Amino acid sequence: MHELLRERRYLIPFRALLLPQIFTDTLVIGAGSAGLRAAVEAATHGDVIVLAKGEGDVSASAWAQGGIAGAITGEDTIEAHLADTLAAGAGLCDEPAARRIIESGPARVAELIEWGCRFDRDDAGDLVLAREGGHSAARIARADGDATGQEIQRTLWARAKATSGVRFFTSCFALDLLTAGDEIGSPCVGAITHHPKHGLQMIWARATILASGGGGGLWRETTNPPGAVGDGPAMAYRAGASVADMAFMQFHPTTLYLAGASRSLITEAVRGEGARLVDRHGSRLMAGVHELEDLAPRDVVSQTIARHLADTGETSAFLDARDIPGFAERFPHIAGRLAKFDLDAARDLIPVRPAAHYMIGGVRVDASGRTDVPGLYAAGEAAATGLHGANRLASNSLLEALATGEASGRACEEMRAPDNAWGVGPRSAPVAINSAIPSSDRGELDVEDVRTSLRSVMWRHVGLSRTGAALRDVEEMIGFWARYTLDKVFDDRRGWEAQNMLLAAALVAGSALWRAESRGCHARADVPGTDPDLAAHDRWRRGAEEPTVEPATRERSRAGEAALTRGG
Repeated sequence: MHELLRERRYLIPFRALLLPQIFTDTLVIGAGSAGLRAAVEAATHGDVIVLAKGEGDVSASAWAQGGIAGAITGEDTIEAHLADTLAAGAGLCDEPAARRIIESGPARVAELIEWGCRFDRDDAGDLVLAREGGHSAARIARADGDATGQEIQRTLWARAKATSGVRFFTSCFALDLLTAGDEIGSPCVGAITHHPKHGLQMIWARATILASGGGGGLWRETTNPPGAVGDGPAMAYRAGASVADMAFMQFHPTTLYLAGASRSLITEAVRGEGARLVDRHGSRLMAGVHELEDLAPRDVVSQTIARHLADTGETSAFLDARDIPGFAERFPHIAGRLAKFDLDAARDLIPVRPAAHYMIGGVRVDASGRTDVPGLYAAGEAAATGLHGANRLASNSLLEALATGEASGRACEEMRAPDNAWGVGPRSAPVAINSAIPSSDRGELDVEDVRTSLRSVMWRHVGLSRTGAALRDVEEMIGFWARYTLDKVFDDRRGWEAQNMLLAAALVAGSALWRAESRGCHARADVPGTDPDLAAHDRWRRGAEEPTVEPATRERSRAGEAALTRGG
């Protein structure tokens, strides 16, 4: 990693005491499911400001189609859900963390229902539960067939807006987390932000919760909204927090693939209802590959499609949903999207291929969302919680967002104590932070070209299949771009995002190079086997050239035994 990527503390020069000052008890960066749930919880013990990078309804949470997983009915159990999670995680789940999150599933779903979330129900009024890839039972609660994220986001947004003490700053970009000193481990005391109308602002907070989402936008092919470019892990790394497991980007196997069209997710629930992956001649792709066939874990399905495309030279595989009765009624949003391209699932094969979907790695946290920077917490996709291991089980993400949002919002009350152990002062006392960045005489690269080139390189060489040689080349390319981009001071979010993208991509490539094995959604063509010695988390911290290795936490249980029996 280039030294500018390792050592740069702030993106812009500033003198904190000369800028507008705003104060709060808790600052939440991100307005998706994790951020909104954190804000509602944190408001029980203080004032809250929620930053939304765009408008409040634009987030990866709102784009989620599949649903929220939970052992909701008497026919299902926590142990079964945990066993499926551990099996998908390929030996890298932290079992105690996974158990805590999964145990909270029924309560989080019940809470949403109480707050007005309209999950799909049958004629008897019971929840309609779907089955998705890697699950041994139907345990996915959905809304409007394929619009669960949108409904959950609507519910949480309404709840947060109605919660006393919560303020929203929309279209507000967080440039950097503020720390009381530049030394690693200095407490976080808020963030420096930029708003198109109000300019730069200092937001001081006793506790800061990072819920900024993932980084699918680092790859050319992605299901993520445009703003999901890894800002959170990049900010946290600069602030001295550890990031972990950055090699693991989950590629969703079925996104609509039409030349010139944006990649649209085709939810796994479609396969749960009976759709099959086929080639252009109608031959099934997953038959005999895995015991769950088309409902195998996502890494298995994605890799199978990738091999098929490589072997045949085809540009896509196909989803055959022609035998699903009432497709348009079950999946109205997908049907509407297909109709725009004159496709009808009842008549046509749907062209699909994998795309970057969910960032498993992120800011390393404990069970309460604490990072190793005092005063800084993380939740949802921005965090590395240990739930997903090396491969996320379908529909565990919304569950994780709600569970970790609630946990971090509750835990951050500890920062309000006047005698807190980290020495963070009252919210009315700003810190005299002065950021000085020396001027550079190096040439300037076009920011948009850097962004486009980086996304293409990440897709080609840090995508579904990787090699050590290609990853080293990627590190060199990122280092070159960083040399002529990170030495500059930008005054707009496109430039700041490009700098974050370079840092986040460097962390992904470095982690993928270090992980000399194939495990879960990380596939190394030059090291195809799994190394038992690498059943561990790689933690990266600013200033260090090599990661700290932390063994995955095990717990002897019936679920653990079941996962081992199934080869997880």
